Amino acid sequence: MNFGMIRYVLGWVLLCEGALLLLPAAVSLGCGESAVWALLGAAALCGAFGGLLVCRKPKNRVMYQREGFVITALAWIAISIMGALPFLFTGDIKNPVDALFETVSGFTTTGASILMDVEVLPRGLLFWRSFTHWIGGMGVLVFLLTVLPMTGGHAGGSHVNLMKAESPGPQVEKLVPKVKSTAAILYGIYIALTAMQIVLLLAGGMTAFEAVTTAFGTAGTGGFGIRNDSIASYSPYLQSVVTVFMILFGINFNVYFLLLLGKFKKAFSVEEVRWYFGIIAAAILFITFDIRTMYSGFGEALRHAAFQVGSIITTTGFATTDFDVWPMASKTILVMLMFIGACAGSTGGGIKVSRLVILHRTFRQERRRHLHPSRISVTTMDGKVIPPDVVRTTNVFMVAYVLIFFWSMLLISLNGFDFTTNFTAIAATLNNIGPGLAQVGPTCNFAAFSGFSKLVLIFDMLAGRLELFPLLLLFTRDTWRRF
Repeated sequence: MNFGMIRYVLGWVLLCEGALLLLPAAVSLGCGESAVWALLGAAALCGAFGGLLVCRKPKNRVMYQREGFVITALAWIAISIMGALPFLFTGDIKNPVDALFETVSGFTTTGASILMDVEVLPRGLLFWRSFTHWIGGMGVLVFLLTVLPMTGGHAGGSHVNLMKAESPGPQVEKLVPKVKSTAAILYGIYIALTAMQIVLLLAGGMTAFEAVTTAFGTAGTGGFGIRNDSIASYSPYLQSVVTVFMILFGINFNVYFLLLLGKFKKAFSVEEVRWYFGIIAAAILFITFDIRTMYSGFGEALRHAAFQVGSIITTTGFATTDFDVWPMASKTILVMLMFIGACAGSTGGGIKVSRLVILHRTFRQERRRHLHPSRISVTTMDGKVIPPDVVRTTNVFMVAYVLIFFWSMLLISLNGFDFTTNFTAIAATLNNIGPGLAQVGPTCNFAAFSGFSKLVLIFDMLAGRLELFPLLLLFTRDTWRRF
């Protein structure tokens, strides 16, 4: 284990977070809020700790996959702890576990909250709360890959190991030969889409503050709103803009890169994206007809159905209506969408459409093998053979996912809440969605859970965002052995 490199990268992560905290501090200063001192204090602490960690460069600057997993898990824990400090310094959240829950929920783009009234928060904290979504959406380590001072013959391999550990999906592909260039391209697309949404929201009458914070929550597929009713009080136009961009940010960013290169046929032939849009269309159609009598017309029912389907499958968690009062069939579909999630290589959470496609293809192949044992067949996707290691890691991921889900559900059941609350609370946090049903529905929050249950849910949020294994490996003895 290269402890020197772990220390060094963590230092840069904290320095980066300290610099990012200056932006909400500037917002708070512009609004004349006292919260500016809390934000500056947190930024100073990040700078101090980060500076101490990077002051001595490691002799060995190579990171293998093990270091990549450990750095990723520790980095996300560190930024969450330091990111919670502004809430504690201002006193807007007095309980450290609650502050950590809110911040982890932000960085992991979950959107689950313990706050009863977000509108009383200072604007600087509201901005930071939404900004954590945007930071966590693409990943702070992916951002660092564009600027990380790492050289040597193994630098490219080191970069790949960091990207693999943080990026969502069963496998990570480089868009161009250099990993740092790939990271820069991904962030360029991310910034461009965010800017496009801000412009369209401003055109619909949002203030600059509302447009930026809403775009942050959409881009990161997080769902923290700056109003207590989330997006419900905004106009149909603004809700439609958010719907479109939630779905866009749930698409694999490699597809956007192909579009930029003019490879339209290849972009539109990606199977995962076709499945993604097919699932969305089918869910919207069914739910619209199921809830049409609950609203004034078919158009309004379609708007709410499209918004909530887009919000849930991309694991954003915004809401325009209380879907907890919808018919059981519609709620069941939403719960199923919680598990499906968005595309790999997007900012969305969940199991990912690509994994489900791989599982479906593997199941179909095994069924055929039982009927024709002597027949030689391979599992394919996008016209390519799926490597056996990808199938294996997908299967292992599902086993780990199920085990974490049910152990977490057992632990939080000690609170005595009903089955629907417990089940959807785990589904909402492990899949990084935010709202569930019953006592964690769109008009409720997670404040009623005990401190212990919140720690379980914090673990689930981090595990879900980091694709389980980076966090799980922290608790494995072999992980910490030296070379």
